[in-house]
Amino acid sequence: MNVVETRSLGRRYGRRWALQQLDLDVPEHAVVGLVGPNGAGKSTLLHLVAGLIDPTEGSVSVLGGTPGSTAVLPDVAFVAQDSPLPKRARVREIAAIAAGMNVRWDQAVVDDRLAELRIDESHRAGELSGGQRAQFALALALAKRPKLLLLDEPVASLDPLARRGFLQSLMAAVADGGVTVVFSTHLIDDLQRTCDHLVVLGQGSLLLSGSIDEIVQGHAVLVGPPDRPLPRGCTIVGGHRSVGHQHLVAVSTPVIDPAWQVQTPTLDEIVLAHLALDPEQHPVRHLEVV
Repeated sequence: MNVVETRSLGRRYGRRWALQQLDLDVPEHAVVGLVGPNGAGKSTLLHLVAGLIDPTEGSVSVLGGTPGSTAVLPDVAFVAQDSPLPKRARVREIAAIAAGMNVRWDQAVVDDRLAELRIDESHRAGELSGGQRAQFALALALAKRPKLLLLDEPVASLDPLARRGFLQSLMAAVADGGVTVVFSTHLIDDLQRTCDHLVVLGQGSLLLSGSIDEIVQGHAVLVGPPDRPLPRGCTIVGGHRSVGHQHLVAVSTPVIDPAWQVQTPTLDEIVLAHLALDPEQHPVRHLEVV
């Protein structure tokens, strides 16, 4: 079952297309990392899935329904970038408001997390550190008991220790509740620790999507002499050539020529290679690995 399905999805702001012709499936119980440079369309996609904005063209389905509809809204939680909370409101007041708005509210999720972080309920949101605000926002989202959790750059402004704590809490929630997660990030290390699926966007287009294991298995690094012709049938995604050798990232294909060494690429190499390409000239819009 797919929790999210988009077909020819597009969103335009004035004359600029933030997303265009996006076909994407998010399987149930996946933890999906959404990657791309600034302006790639990551936040726009999350806002479309959350039902905060409407498509300009195409369609998006969430849990078999319309994003933001009364049938879907109780099952979706969204934490916006920088975990915005009313700064003057007290922690207990924010939790009480959230509890009154959600039919499956689990106050124990919030209470346990506040106790673990030693956050006093009487503190105002503006008095919390960035890491505490992010953890509190995540606890509020999880207390909703959602089937789909959307996170927009949730750890971008956190220090390494706070980021690790946030991701540990997220993975514990995934293990306990079987929630599907889609979160955008610039940090490839976070993907390798937390995600099993990857979506790469570039200039509003889908460059790559699939399970991380299949994506890594579907690529190879080719290292060979600088003047050696490329192996026949090989699709090069990126890499570099120097005086001494060629170091190329390719869609995996059998290589018979002994002059070429075939190595397993890192996820970082794969993502950067795809992002460096012009989306209009991209040879692998969607990687199908079977």
